[in-house]
Amino acid sequence: MPLPGISEALLRSYEKDGGINRADRANFPSKPAVARMMEDLLALLFPGFHSPPPRSSRELSDFVEERLARLHRSLTEELRKSLGPRARDGGEDEAVATWFLARLAETRERLATDVEATFSGDPAAASTEEVLLAYPGVEAIATHRLAHLLYLRGVPLLPRMMTEWAHGRTGIDIHPGAEIGPYFFIDHGTGIVIGETCRIGKAVKIYHGVTLGARSTAGGRKLQGSKRHPTIEDHVTIYPGATILGGETVIGAHSVIGGNVWLTEAVPPYSVVTLLQQEAQVRKRGSDPGASASA
Repeated sequence: MPLPGISEALLRSYEKDGGINRADRANFPSKPAVARMMEDLLALLFPGFHSPPPRSSRELSDFVEERLARLHRSLTEELRKSLGPRARDGGEDEAVATWFLARLAETRERLATDVEATFSGDPAAASTEEVLLAYPGVEAIATHRLAHLLYLRGVPLLPRMMTEWAHGRTGIDIHPGAEIGPYFFIDHGTGIVIGETCRIGKAVKIYHGVTLGARSTAGGRKLQGSKRHPTIEDHVTIYPGATILGGETVIGAHSVIGGNVWLTEAVPPYSVVTLLQQEAQVRKRGSDPGASASA
């Protein structure tokens, strides 16, 4: 087929099947713009770790003011596309952008607990600087905590694009709707999936290949908005390859979930769940939190 024929066939498919983002129609957020915003946000959260280090207090002040101004412009623009009529009719795009940026300082405080949990929980970490520079889990968690703010404001598209940006870089897939407490530690991280309605308490440690997902049912779209993903209570450790599914599945506080375990039912606090002849076995553990397993 000659090139003009190929072009015509593509244009017909655009009209038939959609899937295009055109300037004279309702526009959508830009993936390159979201990537640039995430780099700027991480540079503000961790100055010098995601940008050239400022050499003085004055230079740091100028850097923060310049990045905030740039972020406010770009975030307002992408929110305008994402919010559609809500932005055009009420100016919500600029209001949400300002609200979001005003929460960066408190987000840093929450992230400091995640960095502390990672450093104190991994004897291989030589310093908190190493954690910030070399641990993908920290980047994934930082991105999630930012995206979760916009998710709570009901912003469509943009929060999911932010977490997918981190997913592509780290191999860690955290839906922006998941609720995650402080002192969250992702070890190694590759292949972790955390679903939209997950609730994760404080001081939880998760290894690579863990899935906190929904049970597949025929309900499909009818289940939107329901609690579909598990609840992980405080001080739980989940080892590599474990799969925990279902909105009614609660992992009790101070429990340990062994590698490659498949769980679709709740377990009480202070449980150890391991594989026994390819079936999950639940047994009671001691009440001393210091007895939790570690690696």
